[in-house]
Amino acid sequence: MKKLPIPAPLLLLLTLNLLVGLFTFRHYGLSWDEPLFYDYADSIWKAYTPAAFAPGFNFESVYGRSAEDHKIYGPAYLLLARPVQRLVMTVFNADMASAWHLVNFLTFQIGLVGFYRLVRRWLDPWPATFATAFLAWQPVFWGHAFINPKDLPFLVFFLWSLTLGLEMVDTLLNPSASVRQKATKTLLAALLLGLSSAIRVIGPLSGALVGLYFLLRQLPWKHNLSLRTRQLAWLALPAYGLLAVLVMLLAWPYLWADPFGRLLGVFRHMSDNPTELAVLFLGQIFRANDMPRRYLPTMLALTLTEPTWLLFAAGILLATRQFIQKSLDFRAPLVVLALFGFMMAYLLYFVPAMYDGFRHFFFILPPVFVFCGFAFQWLWKQARFVAPLLLLPGLLGIWQLHPYEYAYYNRFVGGTGGAYRVYETEYWLTCYKEAIEWVKYNEPAATLHIGREFDLAAYYAERLHITDLAREPESAIQPGDLLLFHTRANLDIRSIYRGLPVVVSIGRDGAEFCLIKRKD
Repeated sequence: MKKLPIPAPLLLLLTLNLLVGLFTFRHYGLSWDEPLFYDYADSIWKAYTPAAFAPGFNFESVYGRSAEDHKIYGPAYLLLARPVQRLVMTVFNADMASAWHLVNFLTFQIGLVGFYRLVRRWLDPWPATFATAFLAWQPVFWGHAFINPKDLPFLVFFLWSLTLGLEMVDTLLNPSASVRQKATKTLLAALLLGLSSAIRVIGPLSGALVGLYFLLRQLPWKHNLSLRTRQLAWLALPAYGLLAVLVMLLAWPYLWADPFGRLLGVFRHMSDNPTELAVLFLGQIFRANDMPRRYLPTMLALTLTEPTWLLFAAGILLATRQFIQKSLDFRAPLVVLALFGFMMAYLLYFVPAMYDGFRHFFFILPPVFVFCGFAFQWLWKQARFVAPLLLLPGLLGIWQLHPYEYAYYNRFVGGTGGAYRVYETEYWLTCYKEAIEWVKYNEPAATLHIGREFDLAAYYAERLHITDLAREPESAIQPGDLLLFHTRANLDIRSIYRGLPVVVSIGRDGAEFCLIKRKD
């Protein structure tokens, strides 16, 4: 029988995910960060046209309507995904936002393949698939997979960069591998490293981890490497780095004018994001650049499913036991764990600006699920029926919160309802879609005043009369008019309109995300 290119357990998982995604991708509302970011996607292609190099061309125009914000984000994902998004619009007759949501979700599935490929270094097919499903079916990941074109795609590219980089090192140090195999692995690893670096400036961290693995592989384990094998590998490593830098420069037009200076400026900006966004945490309002040190650990504890950290700790112990027994080469798992350990140490020590949970740090979490995989491997051998049960909390959260899965909180805090008014829940305002659709079907003749992010509401408000509450006096609101508020940072109860009666609330699990009020 011909071997399938994708193992059957993983193929089953991807098929289930894709079926659900195809039936639900239109349910998700446009998120706060998306409209201007997709405008960047529509504009950046101009940097690669002859006109961009003609005298008098305004190069700032290639970054879209929010150039100062978005040019510091590398556009590699947008350049690759936009043609697919246009195809989805045509094939599925989808609107712009829904098409992007499906493309983002498909990208996440590609990332799951990379994760499975990584954990298969140590796990059997079914435990590796359970570990992959455990990651995929975290409600926070599942929700962001549709509505987040920044952080989840970076996770995907970073993960593939690390996976292929580790494979490249193994191939370079394999005496039986051909020159063609070594060259192919090096080119692929360099391509992914360059692309991930052209999405976010911290992308080169995956290259540093690959370099660490290369150095650790110089240590003797079960077989010593020949001098010639080492020499050829040392020659290939600089080529890997140089090719990655070339790919990064080609895929990031902002760097063209001054590669070193602008890259350094972006790194400085990203390492201490100066935003002062208001964030609800522990029932208080903090500024994002003045968050308590416990913010990130709290979010990691409360917004991943209940078994996660228990499985992670068990996986660490099981992997350590295998290393002591010399049945596990410690070097690759140590490098993977170093990603999580190093970044957590950095974030807890320096406490840069943080908001929106841990979405900016998705890329550091695959190691957690890798070591959960060691626990799944043990369970598969000792108590096979337990492994599927550990997936149920995530699936239940996805079912209960759809299409707001990213607002998930686990039962340690009483679910999303228990987190309401204590922590941020539906902070990206995707509930505007459902709220405005309610107005369309129930009160289409009413004037609707939008509390914040007017452009986000305008995307869904065709044929409705909407106004921007932030730009009009209180006297402009007439009796019978509707007002749309969201509950991010408890802004609805801090508003002068907090006493108006609520007509309808949009929410899940006892938490309110969007409120439609009426002027009485």
